Amino acid sequence: MSGQNWSTPKSLKEQVKRLWERGELLRQLDNDNGDEDKDKANYFPLRLSLKSPSSSELVDQFEQVRLWITELIALPAIRIEWREVNHRMLGKQKIPQAVWLDSVELAASLISKQAEVKRYAALIDITRQQQASALAWLRQYPLRAIELSANWPQLLAVVNWLLQHPRPGIFLRQIDLPGIHSKFIEAHRNVLGELFDLSLPASAIDRQKTGRSQFAERYGFLDKPHKIRFRILDPAIELIEHSRQADVSLDADNFARLQLPLTRVFITENEINFLSFPQHTSAIVIFGAGYGWDALAQAHWLQRCELLYWGDIDTHGFAILNQLRHYFSQVRSILMDQATLMRHQSLWGEEPKPVLHELDLLTPEEQKIYDQLRDNCLQKNLRLEQEHLEFAWVNRVINKIQIGA
Repeated sequence: MSGQNWSTPKSLKEQVKRLWERGELLRQLDNDNGDEDKDKANYFPLRLSLKSPSSSELVDQFEQVRLWITELIALPAIRIEWREVNHRMLGKQKIPQAVWLDSVELAASLISKQAEVKRYAALIDITRQQQASALAWLRQYPLRAIELSANWPQLLAVVNWLLQHPRPGIFLRQIDLPGIHSKFIEAHRNVLGELFDLSLPASAIDRQKTGRSQFAERYGFLDKPHKIRFRILDPAIELIEHSRQADVSLDADNFARLQLPLTRVFITENEINFLSFPQHTSAIVIFGAGYGWDALAQAHWLQRCELLYWGDIDTHGFAILNQLRHYFSQVRSILMDQATLMRHQSLWGEEPKPVLHELDLLTPEEQKIYDQLRDNCLQKNLRLEQEHLEFAWVNRVINKIQIGA
């Protein structure tokens, strides 16, 4: 064929592939949608867009037109609708005026997806038999369903188990189902969460808990306890008899129950800084949690303490500080000021992916530094990591806090 803009077998297949990639072809297999049937698009028989030769092209490029028709006829699965042309020079001729696909199966065979169609049809059958509430998920995510087809029976088994044991109050590994273990559930948390939300009654879901990290809590399972690691900075305070400046990790519940004579709590994000933090009267230092402060927020006694946060001088450092203030409004930053930044200019580095959004709880001085960092006023993507600070400078600042200077 010459360079004319006629539909080719490849372009016809591309039309079908686009429908496949949107999941529209597979949705046609589910004919038991109840009230949804009236709203479901019915594609079949499906007419494909066909660009055919004009009358002048029929005369001027007759041989190319004949080859074009031969290629279309050779395509499997399609049905060609013909039109008869009574041409003054060529006499009566028949050329294709439309191309049709009469079923999902024929459309699938055109793009070599017969096996996937059979798998999806099998998924519909097993889902209708075992857990009809999950049919809505199949309709919404047909291509994902095919990818999960080998594990689909196990996924439905977990959904059915939780329906029978709502908010079970056990760990995931304690679910006793043949061939299903906690790692299977962990690996499929996203899809299981979507299926649970479709299938479980509202009373079985804590919708305040969201995201992968709160999957267990959302559906009433026990989760691994969040650990809070801290060091006692005051030699006069003993958590354990005869211990000195103990390095302790407690689950969030027990940390919330601590009863220590504390007036000041430091939080730092670097482990070496945490381990080498100077002694301080009536104080502890907590090894920070980045952006995760939910566990710490359970300790209501922290509201009575002075909280001081030491993070990197970069945009993420200030974003973490800002988030911490949403839990504890009294938090002050330390060693994140202009004097510290400029004193350590030779140690500036680069922050890989700065944050750019507005932070609503910074002080005016913190906001000024954050704007300098975000707007690249001093250096592009400037970052001063907290472990790079001179230890003598750190000691001097901490001692000033101690004496109230």
